[in-house]
Amino acid sequence: MRIAAALLLSVAVVQPSDLKATVSAWADAHRQPILDELIALLSVPNVATDRPNIRRNAERLREMLARRGIAADILETTGNPLVYGSLTVPNATRTVLFYCHYDGQPVDRAKWRQPDPFTPVVRGDGPEARLYARSASDDKAPIVALLAAVDALKSAQLTPSSNVKFIFEGEEEAGSVSLVPAIARYRDRLTADLMIILDGPGHSSGRPTVAFGARGIATVNLTVYGPKSGVHSGNYGNWIPNPAVRLAQLLASMKSEDGRVTVRGYYDALPPLGAADRAMLDAVPEDSDRMLKTFGVAEPEKAFPKLQYALQYPTLNVRGLTSAFVGAGARTIIPDRATAALDLRLVKETPAADLIAKLRAHVEQQGYHIVDADPDDATRATFSRIARLELDTPPTNAFRTSVSDPQARAVVASLTRTFGQPPVQLRTLGGTVPIAPFIEALGFPALTVPTVNFDNNQHEENENLRLGTFFDSIVTMAALLRL
Repeated sequence: MRIAAALLLSVAVVQPSDLKATVSAWADAHRQPILDELIALLSVPNVATDRPNIRRNAERLREMLARRGIAADILETTGNPLVYGSLTVPNATRTVLFYCHYDGQPVDRAKWRQPDPFTPVVRGDGPEARLYARSASDDKAPIVALLAAVDALKSAQLTPSSNVKFIFEGEEEAGSVSLVPAIARYRDRLTADLMIILDGPGHSSGRPTVAFGARGIATVNLTVYGPKSGVHSGNYGNWIPNPAVRLAQLLASMKSEDGRVTVRGYYDALPPLGAADRAMLDAVPEDSDRMLKTFGVAEPEKAFPKLQYALQYPTLNVRGLTSAFVGAGARTIIPDRATAALDLRLVKETPAADLIAKLRAHVEQQGYHIVDADPDDATRATFSRIARLELDTPPTNAFRTSVSDPQARAVVASLTRTFGQPPVQLRTLGGTVPIAPFIEALGFPALTVPTVNFDNNQHEENENLRLGTFFDSIVTMAALLRL
């Protein structure tokens, strides 16, 4: 472990290479065409359930690859298509597979500051200008930046140092349910020595960032049942149990006041962090004050005051609540049910099945009888507390690549040469990418190189991309192509 820590923390600082100057100059000279290509791609709606527009996205991406001389194809799956590209480099001894997704989160148009989230809007000037559109940062910008880097190298008469493959997925935001079957179907096309995932926000310092892993996710719905139908809160209040109150109490039993999950055994599989792991976490620049101010929060959870340490543990997050009606439609009733949508972020040591089983046991320990469907009259007559715990979408497990892996070290070395200082190196990202099945099925290491601004409203309304960060990322892409 000491050797790994030395490799991680002692990369010599070097002067920025000519590559940075060359690519930056090219990007400056081609800012408008690059931006136009990004805007055109963002203008195609890309919610995963919108099959016609997803197909339009795939066709556009295939054309964007082919226009650059990259052998391109659409790989059909049981769901949305994959877009595949391949660029063979004479005498190359390494193959790098770049992964991005081209689908995006659903939109609530009424909450955007523009009429249409798929009609991009630029606000501001210079490097601080921001482009607002769905998927501006998650995840179409990295695709355009990567292809711009291909153009920049070609203009400078430089070739990638590795064979390059591209895989663009169209249902990552919908759980990637078609990805695992596609891996088996297209195994020969997807083999590589290294996968680089271009997704997620970079470090708030703006420095190039490399993450050696990402958390997985399981999404579940927890429903607590009340009367068969809503009943009058005056006539029956204090007598008929309220499922919304019971759900609130049940959720409160799952976490301590300081933010630690109290479900029995939730953290048991995690070994203590070693000295090398702690050194890696402590080497990440600390920027808590700025991030808290940006997000409008006074302080973090007391159990996890440092973000990098918090990311090493599984989470239990309430992502949504519903029960009866609120606002103008509110009624004086005791609701028939209350539901909490939960997401469990997983680390490598905590597979989804294990944490879901522990969560189920916790609900039972609170006195609930768990059903697999809405309870019938016999069940209601037998059990006073009834709950349903159902998996929302297929889970994705976490992954983590060793910091001493030779391919990982090559990525860090290339970014160090290009920028004159080592990148920020993260043990794991907090977000999820569906890469564990690739690693398990194909056996190659994977890294994430996030390249968009940290404050991008990812998955939210008014998603945005800082244009200075975007154009800087073209240099990062060139460095990855020239490992």
